[in-house]
Amino acid sequence: MSPEARSADASEDLGTALADPSHAPAVTGVWTELVGQEDATAPLRAASVHASAMTHAWLITGPPGSGRSQAARAFAAALQCPNGGCGQCRECTTALSGAHADVTVVATEKVTIAIDEVRSLVSVAQTAPSQGRWRVIIVEDADRMVERTSNLLLKSIEEPPPRTVWLLCAPSADDVVVTIRSRCRVVGLRVPDPQVVADLLVSRDGIDPDLALECAHAAQSHIGIARRLARDPGARARRDQVLALATDIRGVGDAVLAAADLVKVAEDDAKAATEERDADERNQLLRTLGADDGGRLPPALRSQVKQLEEDQKRRATRHKRDVLDRAIVDLMSLYRDVAVVQVGSGVPLVNASHRGHIEQLAARGTMQDTVRVLDALALTRERLAGNVAPLLAVEAMLLALRPMPVE
Repeated sequence: MSPEARSADASEDLGTALADPSHAPAVTGVWTELVGQEDATAPLRAASVHASAMTHAWLITGPPGSGRSQAARAFAAALQCPNGGCGQCRECTTALSGAHADVTVVATEKVTIAIDEVRSLVSVAQTAPSQGRWRVIIVEDADRMVERTSNLLLKSIEEPPPRTVWLLCAPSADDVVVTIRSRCRVVGLRVPDPQVVADLLVSRDGIDPDLALECAHAAQSHIGIARRLARDPGARARRDQVLALATDIRGVGDAVLAAADLVKVAEDDAKAATEERDADERNQLLRTLGADDGGRLPPALRSQVKQLEEDQKRRATRHKRDVLDRAIVDLMSLYRDVAVVQVGSGVPLVNASHRGHIEQLAARGTMQDTVRVLDALALTRERLAGNVAPLLAVEAMLLALRPMPVE
């Protein structure tokens, strides 16, 4: 049977299963951490207990913080679990932690997924599960594959072995090449309600309810970021400094100095996050190769050390970009609030604790000015994703934050 026919039959069976509430598993076990995604994960929960609703490739999409990777891991655990994802058995705990022998997870920390990594996945996909019910392969950053790498993956997704399932994760279906997208069943997650995220922080982390709700709004319902903001006063202070740029920049000089500071903060953050890990990885590689850290490496071993250093550099580059991108997203949330005030909407503010700055910005400019700034912020994100020098991109962005002269 062709992949298209197989997918169509499974879709029909899935619709039948979901039409009767008794066929839809309750949100328990491995699914409880996916707050606010009950409707979106219903196809995954149904497929984990109804073989007729299962298919060989899934594409899980959703904005940052929606829980794409968590949904993929929960689905993998449910597929291995004899009880459909109880969350307590060995199959569930090992699948969720990434230690299950038949669950392979690729989560790149570099700018792109290397073709060699995908070539290895294709080989793994051809092997039968060693102890579980399925051979599950999770690619957490499917949008970080270039076209050549995606084409290598295509053949395996088109004709996988009977007990192999691919779980691809990406921000949106459009971020994946159409040939792969057309062979996957798409499950779209949504941004959870801030109150749901706040309730999770209160129940799981013991955060004060008011602080939890403030951080949930500030993180725009990104659970990981909301937790970091709630638990780390320094993270909240750094975010406040970024938002203050909107009112602190008065001219070209301010913009240039602020850009240099922002890029340096991102570089320092990347260095702090990766330096110790880089050293441990290098020492581990040298021990594996039987070489001394202080000695001269034989020519045959230098290439392996050089490859490690290049991978570490790519990881640091991605971390720096992620820090800058988060700063831009925070500024966009501020100007979104400015637009809300300018049009007199009753929509809740994302940055309610900065209402004074928001009203100041709303009063000194027009809606046209706000849209212009939002466009400049969005363009900067595109430039950073396109490998434009971070300092140049950020300088141009901050210049756009200057107050426009009154004509």
